[in-house]
Amino acid sequence: MKFAEVSHDALFGSRTALGGRFLQTLVIILKTLDIGLLNDKNGINKVRYAAGILAGLYSKGRILGHKRAKRNTRPNTSLVQIEGVATKEDAQFYLGKRVAYVYKAKKEIHGSKVRVIWGRVTRPHGNSGVVKSKFSSNIPPHAFGASVRVMLYPSTI
Repeated sequence: MKFAEVSHDALFGSRTALGGRFLQTLVIILKTLDIGLLNDKNGINKVRYAAGILAGLYSKGRILGHKRAKRNTRPNTSLVQIEGVATKEDAQFYLGKRVAYVYKAKKEIHGSKVRVIWGRVTRPHGNSGVVKSKFSSNIPPHAFGASVRVMLYPSTI
């Protein structure tokens, strides 16, 4: 039986938040191998690109806003929701990991318009997998809702 003929649900059942994405990636890799895209020397990169796991050095996250009370905001700490993290226990893995907010500016400096504000995951926030992060400079409010890269280093395993 070819993998291209088998649906995701037939192999693995219904999708879950984290497991479903992994299994979906696995199916795409197996389909790519079955089609035969690995005939050239860069075939491995084609499989990774097709599966959406090009680098593998970071997880995606989203800036939710500053730490705040009802009226008072604390801009030195930002709240970040990491993709695939749904509990406080899952968030423990990311404590101490580096966070990069990558954006494009108008003015070119050193030949590039791309800038980065680096930060670090400091602690979990609540029970739903949100984490608090401190950045080298405060995150501007127009970045709320923007994507961040949560690097998988420094590693503790």
